[in-house]
Amino acid sequence: MVLQTLATLGPSHGYAIATRLEQLSRGSLQLNMGTLYPGLTRLEQRGLIQAKWGVTDNNRRARFYAISRAGRRQLAAEKSDWTRMVAIIDSVLMRDTS
Repeated sequence: MVLQTLATLGPSHGYAIATRLEQLSRGSLQLNMGTLYPGLTRLEQRGLIQAKWGVTDNNRRARFYAISRAGRRQLAAEKSDWTRMVAIIDSVLMRDTS
């Protein structure tokens, strides 16, 4: 979800990422900053995102995260896996209702 958000929004700070995911989920997904930032650190360590310091619209210093080339490849692979899994689940559900 983070990779897709960064691919869509472009470079963003953690609070903007969390806010966007909450908006898209209509409030169903509320990310705790104590969960989000370690996740961002892991994505950065894996080379899937890059981070640099910048200034927010509110003139606050924050780390801005951007998806890397490796992150785009990972996102494409995960989308493919997800599509395949959804097709399998749909197939199983269709058999159960017949």
